[in-house]
Amino acid sequence: MIRALSSGILAASVVAGLAAAQQQPTFRGTADNVRIFTTVTDRDGRLVTTLEQKDFEIRDEGKPQPITLFDNSPQPIRLIVLLDVSGSMEGNLQLLRQSSDELFKRLRTDDGIRLGTFGHEVTISPTFTRDPGELRASLPRAIAPDAPTPLWRAADEGLTIFKNREEDDGRPVILVLSDGKDSGPIGFRPKFVSQVEVIDRARELGVMVYGIGMRSRGQRQNMPGLGPGGLQAALMSDWPDPGLARVAEETGGGYLEIRAGQDLGAAFAQVADELHSQYLLGFAPPKRDGKVHEIEVRTAVKGLKPRARKSYVAPKA
Repeated sequence: MIRALSSGILAASVVAGLAAAQQQPTFRGTADNVRIFTTVTDRDGRLVTTLEQKDFEIRDEGKPQPITLFDNSPQPIRLIVLLDVSGSMEGNLQLLRQSSDELFKRLRTDDGIRLGTFGHEVTISPTFTRDPGELRASLPRAIAPDAPTPLWRAADEGLTIFKNREEDDGRPVILVLSDGKDSGPIGFRPKFVSQVEVIDRARELGVMVYGIGMRSRGQRQNMPGLGPGGLQAALMSDWPDPGLARVAEETGGGYLEIRAGQDLGAAFAQVADELHSQYLLGFAPPKRDGKVHEIEVRTAVKGLKPRARKSYVAPKA
């Protein structure tokens, strides 16, 4: 679901994030749990961090399940940030570099980030760190005007990093910032990856994906195409890939779209505050059939909206 960013939401999220840090875990279950990180907001989009276990309901294929895990204390994060350096991002480069500190300075002592870029190549820094200086040094300094947008291949490479992780390594999250649509297969480059494959892998690995969409600010403007729909296509050509919002929704992450006059730094800050203000819920899978199960998180408190991943892969017996 696309949500426009506002200064009011951001201010509320900062306060809510501080409140969450003071909460203590209610109880923990065994390791045999389906883990669901859940964000709860009110009608105004403000984070709600004071709910108890009794305020939640989890449904597996429509059937309520006993909650065996509940924790509302901040969890250590392992965050891979993927930045679009395609040609259309050329005009956004300085904004990107200046705004990134809002994310870096909100890291907790037990968090870590790996910074990546995608354009002609997909490059991701080798280790997780919370050192702002090291992270700033990894930010892009130039953008090739002819670089493509391998959006889904970049997300897939980020997911691969989490493939062999241990549960106590920290919760895996990917944040993608992009202003364009996936460029698709290019010549004899590495394999083509689709949006559906990214959703499937994220589900299998239990990775939450956040997205920040921007309007293109490349140096060269697109010209309207010919025929019916040509002008509309041209007007839409500098909008971010709508699939990014879909991936975020399916995996339980959030999606923010930066429009003219809005603050990219505030968007980075909101993502960090949300990640430190989520509830960890869990339940024992009712079936061990190795299949995909649809799940839904509900709250008993009226006017509140929970956001969590939509499905999981059940373990095999």
